[in-house]
Amino acid sequence: MTNLFSRFVKDESGATAIEYGLIAAIVGVGIIAALGTLKDGLDDIFGGIGGKLSTEAGGL
Repeated sequence: MTNLFSRFVKDESGATAIEYGLIAAIVGVGIIAALGTLKDGLDDIFGGIGGKLSTEAGGL
């Protein structure tokens, strides 16, 4: 029984999996935050292009 318990305490494979999971979660949150900022910038760019296109098309 003591041998089984000591092997369980020394096993770190589960801790490594948890660490990788936390890293993946942090990277995911960073990507989501970056995409939110990128979305606002792209909305402005395409909105400006659309406005110029509609102004030019109205003059025809």
